[in-house]
Amino acid sequence: MYEERIKRTELQQKIISADQAATLFKDQMVVASSGFTKAGDSKAVLKALAASAPANPLKITLLTGASLGHDTDGALAEAGILHKRMPFQVDPALRKKINSGDVLFVDQHLGESAELINEKIIPRVDIAVIEALMIEADGSIVPTTSVGNSAAFAAAADKIIVEINMSVPLSVYGVHDIFSTGVWPHKRIIPITDAGSRIGQPAIPVDPEKIVAIVLTDTTDSPASINERDEKTSAIAAHLLEFFSHEIKKGRLPHSLRPLQSGIGKVANAVLEGFIDGDFHHLTMYSEVIQDSAFNLIDAGKLDFASASSITVSQACYNRVFSNFEKYKPHIILRPQDISNAAEVIRRLGIISINTAIECDIYGNVNSTHIGGTAMMNGIGGSNDFARNAYLSIFVTQSSSKAGGISHIVPMASHIDNTEHDVDIIVTENGLADLRGLAPRERARLIISNCAHASYKDELNNYFTEACKRGGQTPHLLQEALSWHSRFNENGTMLKTVHV
Repeated sequence: MYEERIKRTELQQKIISADQAATLFKDQMVVASSGFTKAGDSKAVLKALAASAPANPLKITLLTGASLGHDTDGALAEAGILHKRMPFQVDPALRKKINSGDVLFVDQHLGESAELINEKIIPRVDIAVIEALMIEADGSIVPTTSVGNSAAFAAAADKIIVEINMSVPLSVYGVHDIFSTGVWPHKRIIPITDAGSRIGQPAIPVDPEKIVAIVLTDTTDSPASINERDEKTSAIAAHLLEFFSHEIKKGRLPHSLRPLQSGIGKVANAVLEGFIDGDFHHLTMYSEVIQDSAFNLIDAGKLDFASASSITVSQACYNRVFSNFEKYKPHIILRPQDISNAAEVIRRLGIISINTAIECDIYGNVNSTHIGGTAMMNGIGGSNDFARNAYLSIFVTQSSSKAGGISHIVPMASHIDNTEHDVDIIVTENGLADLRGLAPRERARLIISNCAHASYKDELNNYFTEACKRGGQTPHLLQEALSWHSRFNENGTMLKTVHV
């Protein structure tokens, strides 16, 4: 019954197949797609474009909100269609193409993408593909499970292809809050004063003349991969809960804490699950993504409200939430990512930001993106949007992995995304280091003592002791600073091997 989802009746004549829509793309186009962490993304048109590559080879620059689902990024990469990709991805096939240099990747702060589009720093968008719940009578587009950069794409694009996803229940209508700050010098204040503030409209304003095609789909989002809490993530959560309880006793936090932000991924989701065990009530979230943990906290009566840019959950959670969306609807809101990640709002609300690190060095610098300093993993995402502006900037990681062959606390990070100036707390399963108000030398001692794995503590302390003999505000042995990474590349372990 597409008629109830396409309320501007003349647009019903523009319904075509995904294969037909794929013929609208030309070589060297800048293409934008809805989608944020596998939610609300193109399910059909981009897949059809990838499938058409053998008969119609072309290259495009692809912009999104964040990652796409259903292996779409990988299909486009394998088809040789992608020339450049931004601002975030998680696909193994695309990652391989990025690290080989076959696809250019622009790793962007997710909160900045819309501004770069609005200010015409990024080339004009030729075609935007936007998944929608429905099209209003005035042509405005109601998103599905994410907003991401869709509003900016719709405004910037010459042409728009709308994918109407029939699988998303109409009860989702009203959960979105679309607001634009405009462009300099007339940018508007974002009047959000708490996580639940509504400041915009339920749909994305669109010139209906831009809509050149409508494709009907009936496919749910790709499920997120969610791990159950294990011994390490449970320990990390326990250290955080103890820290928050201490802050409450000191009078620096209320029992409801401050609005929480949790990064994308298995570890961050598992850590947030730990709040179910804590003595905290009336929690709120102002984040990028609503994951399983948030809905579990709502069900447990712990979380009152969650604001984000997408809903990215496991299949079981998706079925539970969207089969009874009216239950959860009063507790959530979805915003454009330049609003969910806005420095102005993050600072005003006093966000507690919890993100995942690949590695941390002994002074608190964090690598969030690169394996061994060179190979891209996923991207910085919104971690720095929040870390730079949060009331509390927390990074979590396990102390070691690969059967102890990798230490996630190292003398010098092989790549730095979040500097020591923007990192307040580091937590591993071994302990928590509160770095606030500490000088570099104090930070190093605390991180090694509280966070490092036992197998690496002595060597870290020896490195730091020898570095201090050389002097400096931030002491280092530059000839040895990255030797742990070199050792891993050569021997498969960061541990010093003993030769007999």
